[in-house]
Amino acid sequence: MPITKSAKKALRQSKRKKAINSKRSRAMKEVVKKVKQLKTTGEAQETQNMLAAAYRAIDKAAKRGVIKKGAADRKKSRLAKSLKK
Repeated sequence: MPITKSAKKALRQSKRKKAINSKRSRAMKEVVKKVKQLKTTGEAQETQNMLAAAYRAIDKAAKRGVIKKGAADRKKSRLAKSLKK
C-alpha cells in the first residue's frame, strides 16, 4: 500500500484511468465484433453504418492512448479489407 500522500493520489489516478481505458477498449472490441457478425449476415447498409461506428471507436481509443496510432490504423485497414472479401 502507498505510504506517502503523492503515492496515494497516484494510485487513485491510475485506478480511475484504468477504468476509463478498459471501458473504451471494451467498447471498441464490441463494435468490431458486431461488424464481423453483420458481415456474415450480409446486410450491406447496416454493415457500413457499423463500420463507421467501429472507425470512431478505434480512433477514440487511439486518441486517448488506449492503443497506439499504428495499431488503430492496422485494425481499421484489416476490418475494411475483411469486408471487401
